[in-house]
Amino acid sequence: MMYYYFGLAMRSLKRNLVLTALMIAAIGVGIGASMTTLTLFRAMATDPIPQKSRQLFTLQIGNWPPNKVTVATGDEEHLQQQISYPDAVALMNAHEGRRQSAMYHGGRTVIPANSDLKPFEASTRAAYTDFFRMFDVPFVYGEPWPASDDANHSDVVVLSRELNDKLFGGANSVGKTVDLDGRGFRVVGVAARWNPVPRFFDLNTDKYGKTEQMFIPFTTAIDEQMEMWGNFNCDGDVGTGGWEGRIHSECVWVQYWVELPAAADVARYRSFLTNYAIEQRRSGRFHWQALTRLRNVREWLAYNHVVSDEARILVLVSFSFLFVCLLNAMGLMLAKIMGRSGDIAVRRALGASRGAVFMQCLTETAVVGLAGGLLGLGLTSLGLFGLRALLSDEISRLSSLDAVDITIAVVLAVVATTLAGLYPTWRATRIQPAWQLKAQ
Repeated sequence: MMYYYFGLAMRSLKRNLVLTALMIAAIGVGIGASMTTLTLFRAMATDPIPQKSRQLFTLQIGNWPPNKVTVATGDEEHLQQQISYPDAVALMNAHEGRRQSAMYHGGRTVIPANSDLKPFEASTRAAYTDFFRMFDVPFVYGEPWPASDDANHSDVVVLSRELNDKLFGGANSVGKTVDLDGRGFRVVGVAARWNPVPRFFDLNTDKYGKTEQMFIPFTTAIDEQMEMWGNFNCDGDVGTGGWEGRIHSECVWVQYWVELPAAADVARYRSFLTNYAIEQRRSGRFHWQALTRLRNVREWLAYNHVVSDEARILVLVSFSFLFVCLLNAMGLMLAKIMGRSGDIAVRRALGASRGAVFMQCLTETAVVGLAGGLLGLGLTSLGLFGLRALLSDEISRLSSLDAVDITIAVVLAVVATTLAGLYPTWRATRIQPAWQLKAQ
């Protein structure tokens, strides 16, 4: 029966191609505008690690005087977004979480064994071995270094798949040596492609950029004085100077994450963190009530306003525009149906029920919605292409359609158009055959 209604709908739409084209264009433009902003919004607001986002927590410690933090960062809670090296070491030594890792972003110079390749700088993340299992980092070859390598400050490295392809042609490089700044590092593993969006574990640099090209032990990076490429903020006192003075000062530059699987673990860790800050104050390090905060992944993204209010408003505006387009399409549908009142009256006179007329007109609106959705997908692709040229590199990486976006666009177009067509369709069922035939 649906095939029969579809055939009637196609014949009806062909009778007035101009009106049909206008309806499809109205739907397509509305879908294109709304889906362009929605696609970008979804990519920005996605949960980067949904299977563990409620189990992974980052922390903040108010080791600066409250008035300095407010002036420096505008944070009303008087908290920095990173922690100091002394705090990071103390928390790592406490081992209060199931897994934990202090980390920071830097770079090392890679000197390839292949003479055809010139030395180059590779982005590097210094972390503890728990980083990999805590964040579910997949491996192509090998595995994370053991905890003993953290304790022994070993020269070991985990390569990204991209870097492994460049240095070793994609072969299993476990056990081989990579020259970093003239010092040999043994490869223990090659990570598969892993690029959570946004990069929740370090929002200080490129929120939507690529993950680092390699990973080395945090302790080794400190020993070798690997410069940090991220934010390095101080309250004016950087210690006695030099590397040692910087890392033992109250400057904040270390990210810290801990895995807490159960609610009881979270409560216990919050209590531990509060007691730690109290103890630091008693020792004379703080002269104020040091605040502490523990936030999971979703809370951390919201706290840092990863999705800005402007982006939310833009989505609202674009869907308001879609609503206007649907109103225009509804008006065109109503005009088209009223123009066919004679044909509908003849069908009713020949025995067609109101339900049959309703299904015929509703099928017609669904066909218009499907065509408008397909047009909208094309316009969305053009819109995203334009955004890539206008937006920053980190945002432009998000400007692409996936299967979910395509499904949303098509379903939204069909459902919205069908809803918009309910009133014109209802009006079609109210046509009185006798009056229309008499007028003919």
